[in-house]
Amino acid sequence: MSPLDLFNHLLDFVAPAFALALICAILGRLLMRGNAKALAWWVQGAVNFVVGVAVLAAGLVISGHDGQMATYAALVLACGTSQWLVGGGWRG
Repeated sequence: MSPLDLFNHLLDFVAPAFALALICAILGRLLMRGNAKALAWWVQGAVNFVVGVAVLAAGLVISGHDGQMATYAALVLACGTSQWLVGGGWRG
């Protein structure tokens, strides 16, 4: 596998985490307006991205291959929970 192919595979692997991280950060900013102490949207997106990549990597290790629906369901739950935490939703 050439380095360009490897880079393309890695981008394809992290693309769902990246897209969901940005969607969660932007929608979290719009829907959770009452919290002025929340982190910047790009910091929230970065935290969500790191959590998402960790979930995707764990799903790859556990199932043995990429693209399992259970892994994507865990990705959505983990990013949603992460967004709730970094957005300050636990404060009430």
